[in-house]
Amino acid sequence: MRLRAALLAALALAACSEKPDDEAVTYLGLDCAQPFEAQAAAIIAQPKLDPAPVVAAEPYRFYSSADGRTSYLITQPAAPAHPAIMMQKAGGGTVVTTGCRYGGQKAYDELHAYLDSLKQWTRK
Repeated sequence: MRLRAALLAALALAACSEKPDDEAVTYLGLDCAQPFEAQAAAIIAQPKLDPAPVVAAEPYRFYSSADGRTSYLITQPAAPAHPAIMMQKAGGGTVVTTGCRYGGQKAYDELHAYLDSLKQWTRK
């Protein structure tokens, strides 16, 4: 549930932030040929990337760009899809989800479907 709230907040910010940034930052794309640990470390080390608060009940770490247009989800050992890294890019009114699967296909597909389902979620 908290993951959903974090993702929705990031996507909402992306939809509202259409002004150009004088200090535009280019965020890393995913390179699934890299080992999980190396790619996770490279993502976390990027400037202007904000980590979501750690929630003990969530087996994921979530990081969003300062402009809200790029978000990463990095699984933790307790996550069913671990190890996996997901990325969402927002722009032009759309959000595209991509990812790297290092573990089981079924759990990865479920995580990917879950993240994609959040794009259509609205509060009633």
